[in-house]
Amino acid sequence: MRSLTRAEVRDVDRRAIEEYGLPGVVLMENAGRNAAALLESQGISGLVAVVCGKGNNAGDGFVIARHLQNHGHDVRVLLACDPQQYTGDAAINYRVIERAGTPIVRMDAASPAEWSQALSSAEWIVDALLGTGLTGTVREPFATVIAAINAAGKKVFAVDLPSGLDCDTGQPLGGCVRATLTGTFVARKIGFEAPGAEAWTGPVRVLDIGVPKALLHDLA
Repeated sequence: MRSLTRAEVRDVDRRAIEEYGLPGVVLMENAGRNAAALLESQGISGLVAVVCGKGNNAGDGFVIARHLQNHGHDVRVLLACDPQQYTGDAAINYRVIERAGTPIVRMDAASPAEWSQALSSAEWIVDALLGTGLTGTVREPFATVIAAINAAGKKVFAVDLPSGLDCDTGQPLGGCVRATLTGTFVARKIGFEAPGAEAWTGPVRVLDIGVPKALLHDLA
């Protein structure tokens, strides 16, 4: 599968939902489950801190947290926004982990020192902060969170792409997470091919989310 642009990534999701009738929440479930499996394959022996923003990238993070917790791992979800802002599929998966008793810490007003403390005990940090839709300079509170992730000195698993990396150019949009490993969905993103992008992504693994083969054939 060739690398995809931001517009093509959005079109894959739209067509899978509208033309093939796949509910978006099913795509999110597949994405999060396979991302959790990839992270487990790297070895987990300590706390996994799942850092979530406010879009579908956060929804993927909630699914990852649920599957890791189901498999007996120590998980903590750190929210970089007010949970009332979640909508659609992300809101569905937030309600699931909330009702399941997953440890959730609201951090949207946290200081750099508080973020540093929250991340200090983690073995892995899951970056589910910002997704492929980001086009402008990273704003607060996300810039503070990204800086804290990079300063933590932990292994970082980026969900779809490192937060702050431009999907199309492979250039940082201000602050950018430096990932140990990136699990990206459907196909590599075109920005990953840019010189220097690997310094942000680390090794990239492509994960299936259940998009029909016929749709992928159209894109390929």
